[in-house]
Amino acid sequence: MKIVIQRVSEASVTINEIKVANIKKGLLILLGIVNEDTQEDINFLVRKIANLRIFNDENEVMNNSLLDIAGNAIVVSQFTLQAATKKGNRPSYIKAAKPDVAIPLYENFVKSLEKELNKKVQTGKFGADMKVALLNDGPVTIIIDSKNKE
Repeated sequence: MKIVIQRVSEASVTINEIKVANIKKGLLILLGIVNEDTQEDINFLVRKIANLRIFNDENEVMNNSLLDIAGNAIVVSQFTLQAATKKGNRPSYIKAAKPDVAIPLYENFVKSLEKELNKKVQTGKFGADMKVALLNDGPVTIIIDSKNKE
């Protein structure tokens, strides 16, 4: 499982000109899933997301987590995070999990994050053509791969 976390002042997801998700201060999380992903990957990422100290404290130092600031989150499925670009100029998405595997993992990821944050997590719609808007705060953008725990 691979995620891109963006610290935002605001973010939204629009599908067919209807805004389906909208937050102020918090995180926009793009999620890419592969067939080998399990609950262990979800648990690792959810704990990491909730506790990453990437929000400023009163001294403008990144010491606070999403939990500390009671921030919000939007999770958007994004199979293109699993793109293989080694050969040629056309990315291959062969590693990205197909919907029958990815949808249950995506839904479980969202539920697990809600439980960890003790609040509703907003989402896009799996497989939909989404327009994602954000005001990246910092900018702070972090990539985490559950298979590469550095």
